[in-house]
Amino acid sequence: MTRGEIAESYFRSGYNCAQSVVMAFSDLTGLSEKESARLASSFGGGLGRMREVCGAVSGMAIVLGVLFGYDDPRVQGAAAAHYKRVQSAAGAFQSQNGSIVCRTLLGDGAPIRSVPDERTAEYYKKRPCPELVKMAAEILEKEIEKEKSPE
Repeated sequence: MTRGEIAESYFRSGYNCAQSVVMAFSDLTGLSEKESARLASSFGGGLGRMREVCGAVSGMAIVLGVLFGYDDPRVQGAAAAHYKRVQSAAGAFQSQNGSIVCRTLLGDGAPIRSVPDERTAEYYKKRPCPELVKMAAEILEKEIEKEKSPE
């Protein structure tokens, strides 16, 4: 199974977009499945279901932060290098989907509410989320490979 398929499988089993992406990379991050799920739990539905930045994109940023993020603000250029990495991943997602904003991706003008929709067969038919989660994991995998073997 590819990481994209793993992420999609997590999503289809009930995890949110961010959790699904982060959990698909737990072997690389060193986080357990439970730690990954908890760390990313706030980012589903475009940050707490507010339909802002897509949870799959947030999941990519979380993984990039765990793997390559900076931890000392005094290191010159560390923040810029990391933000460039995140912008590259988010930019690839945006170029394939036209946006990184959840409400735009869903074409959803529904009011913000905290209760997630029930995961039914109908839910999966009308939502692009399983495909977006899979795509985000594939993009993230390429970004990680670029980092490992810089040009």
